[in-house]
Amino acid sequence: MTTVETVPGAAPGFAPLVQGGAAFGGLYAPVDDGTVQQALEEAWAAGIRAFDTAPHYGVGLAEERLGAFLSGRPRDEFVVSTKVGRLLVDDPDAPTEGDGFVDTPRRRRVRDYSADGVRRSLEESMQRLGLDRIDLALIHDPEDFLDAAVGEAAPALSRLRDEGVIGGYGVGTNFADVALRLVQETDLDTVLIAGRYTLLDRSAGSALLPACAERGVAVLAAGVLNSGLLADPGAADAHYDYALAPADVVARARRLQDACAAYDLELRAAALQFPLRHPAVRAVVLGAGTAAAVRDSMAQLAAEVPDALWDELESIVSAG
Repeated sequence: MTTVETVPGAAPGFAPLVQGGAAFGGLYAPVDDGTVQQALEEAWAAGIRAFDTAPHYGVGLAEERLGAFLSGRPRDEFVVSTKVGRLLVDDPDAPTEGDGFVDTPRRRRVRDYSADGVRRSLEESMQRLGLDRIDLALIHDPEDFLDAAVGEAAPALSRLRDEGVIGGYGVGTNFADVALRLVQETDLDTVLIAGRYTLLDRSAGSALLPACAERGVAVLAAGVLNSGLLADPGAADAHYDYALAPADVVARARRLQDACAAYDLELRAAALQFPLRHPAVRAVVLGAGTAAAVRDSMAQLAAEVPDALWDELESIVSAG
């Protein structure tokens, strides 16, 4: 399960594991440059060569830190995805905390899904990353801007793909129905779906994943620990879907944890491996933000989960 060989398909160069970048922008807690670089070094040492980031993550900080890490490494040895839909504007009056990120630069996010906005976003991302091309560009969180995403951002990205500025394009969202509309109405390559194909939430499995499989669209599964609940259901401040977890959801997660413990396995092992069992899912995006968390993720992905346990976990989820 720890293999990171390149897989064929529509996500250009993306392997079964992608190192996510939200934590590197200070998601929920401040993080220093050294911690980020150590985590990225650990991911690289583990064989991970695919990295996902976004202007939204720390208002550019995550992109800058990833760019610093990749600087000097051969460009053909890694792939990078970033996102469009939020332009960044320097503003000395902007807060250093907001949208879940803390200790960030003083910049404002401005939503823009226009063709010009897409081009400007990619140009600025390439500057922050220190790259001359982007392997995969994702339309980020377009749920409130769907018409613009379908009618303006997607055609612009399709043209940029044809021009070779990007290797491919897609959508990155927490909403399966949003992703499904983009799959049905555009010629995207890839869907990054966060939190909707996990041990606890299978909603992307009903329509989105079959549609992707039918059209040859690669799926990157992110948020597979559901904001941390599947990492530690016993935590006093356990989160689910970016908010404090409801009691009934915590109880179900603990039942899943108990089932795994009976096989001497961590719940994290099943949570990280679950999405890869679906043929439409090409990769899992790891949310690990420290070197220790990267090592733990790799260990859990290497653990053998028996079929009998998968059956038990399915029964728990089905029972609600």
